[in-house]
Amino acid sequence: MGITVQPSDLKYRYPKVTEQKFEPKFSGPGDPSPFNRDDLYDIVPMLTAVMNDLQCDDAETLHFLEDLMNRDLPRFLNSRGEVFAFLAGCGKEMLQHRR
Repeated sequence: MGITVQPSDLKYRYPKVTEQKFEPKFSGPGDPSPFNRDDLYDIVPMLTAVMNDLQCDDAETLHFLEDLMNRDLPRFLNSRGEVFAFLAGCGKEMLQHRR
């Protein structure tokens, strides 16, 4: 589908960790790298990947995922792969209930 999430699409504003800006970002479901939930440069690629996995491009779903990430994402989920699995799984459940 090729969805691209822009910072202006997001519901909340996030800080930018500029030292990490050019570091590799989310590489896929098995990515073991730590996820920084307080870094716009980590959040945008993650939400883009989840929205593409869900094959969804509406703001309601994106904002639901943001709320989920900010309010309900367990702190013990540290890696990008774990965060992706959590957000994608919850997103799929939400979409099934919406239909």
